[in-house]
Amino acid sequence: MKKVKQGIVMMMVMSMVLLLAACGGDETSGNESGKTYSFKLAHITPTNHMWHQAAEKFAEELESKSDGRMKVEIYPASQLGTEADMVQQIEAGSVDFGLITAAYMSSRSPSFAAWFMPYAFEDINAAHEARTSDVSKKILATLDEQGLIGLDYLFAGQRVMLFKDKEVTSPEDMAGLKLRVTPSPPMQDFYRSAGASPEGLPLPEVYAAVQTGVIDGMDMDLDAAITNKYYEVVKYGAVTNHMVWPSVAIVNKSTFEGMSEADQKIVRDALTVATDFAVNTRSGQEEEFRQTLSDNGMKIYDIPADAFADQIAEFDAKYKDSDPLIKEFIDTYRK
Repeated sequence: MKKVKQGIVMMMVMSMVLLLAACGGDETSGNESGKTYSFKLAHITPTNHMWHQAAEKFAEELESKSDGRMKVEIYPASQLGTEADMVQQIEAGSVDFGLITAAYMSSRSPSFAAWFMPYAFEDINAAHEARTSDVSKKILATLDEQGLIGLDYLFAGQRVMLFKDKEVTSPEDMAGLKLRVTPSPPMQDFYRSAGASPEGLPLPEVYAAVQTGVIDGMDMDLDAAITNKYYEVVKYGAVTNHMVWPSVAIVNKSTFEGMSEADQKIVRDALTVATDFAVNTRSGQEEEFRQTLSDNGMKIYDIPADAFADQIAEFDAKYKDSDPLIKEFIDTYRK
């Protein structure tokens, strides 16, 4: 009987040793013992826009790289409200991730205005490369004090100008026009310097506003001009490519810092795949988008950068003095 009891005790000891060894193995692997996550991600664009496609790519990569431990539910097309609403929800932790325009983020952290210096980049590939520079990372880091972490930038083409019924070929032609411009100080300042009157309408209201004549046109990208069918209500599209159009991939700070380093790396790696996918796909679509708009009745034409030389100089002079990171950005990328 005594031997039986000793055997039972030995079995219990061995079981504890094996259990502790297994736990030790989980700690060194850095995967939080297989912790699972159900994330929420929000953005403003419709489901056929590049940012939504990139969000889907992110979700796909996240699930694959985590062996199914990480899943993402995506809320597109402003389902959760305005960008201000989305950021508040991310701060509160009810939403985990957001693809929020740098234009809106510049109203919360002024250094994001650097991305809207006119004619900074030849194309979105150049802007995509710039996102990994020291100054670009410093700008992301300004969000740390807001309960947010800026993870990366995601691009959706460059900005163009759409006009309801007037062919604009110079800043002089823009005098007095009411144009929908994202309510971001640097973007609106650029248009004011060209003589236009910028109106900060939410994206879902833009179609009806131009259709009814509340506004005379808009600052937009070609992708959104197609996905939102603005060609139905505007006649002229000036392909100025005057600014790039980044969103900022942000995450709730407590959520991200509560993850293991290994799981944080999975998130960052999945996002890198999504950002590369977006820029590689979008950069090859320029001519296709121009043709689509032309086929739908819009007159598509170019305005050269030198037409806005005065506006470029005015922007640089004002914003270089407004923020040291903006100055560093302009000094780095102004050719």
